[in-house]
Amino acid sequence: MKRFFALGFVVFSLLTAGSSCARGSSERGLGMRDGYYTAETRGFDLYGWKEIVSIYVNNNKIVTVEYKAENASGFIKSWDMDYMRTMNAASGTYPNKYSRIYAADLLETQNPAKVDALTGATESFFVFRLLAEAAIARARAGDKEVALVDIPGTS
Repeated sequence: MKRFFALGFVVFSLLTAGSSCARGSSERGLGMRDGYYTAETRGFDLYGWKEIVSIYVNNNKIVTVEYKAENASGFIKSWDMDYMRTMNAASGTYPNKYSRIYAADLLETQNPAKVDALTGATESFFVFRLLAEAAIARARAGDKEVALVDIPGTS
């Protein structure tokens, strides 16, 4: 009888441990394959910028995130000092600041839905989330092709 209870306890323990492991893996978004994954807007916005999110996944975890915007010649929006001064004066933030904050939040949370919007950069926030979701979807599929994401207002 003691063996029966001991065996039952072991089976119960294994089943509950397995279910808690499975639950934890889905909460952490497991299933990403190692490598670099990128998503970008299909076209340029009204101001001539194409936004891009790149992630690097290692051991099923996002370990680096880059968020940037560039124009047709490859100039990076965060390098535009006049744009930075104008935007900072108007909204209290600027591309070099909000792009680093959004990237850091994704790195910390591992989930675009848990990244919070910054006042003054809400349009970029929505684009960032869409691009981050697309890059993560590529990582889950192991598809290293750049994901092109349609964003209203881009051409």
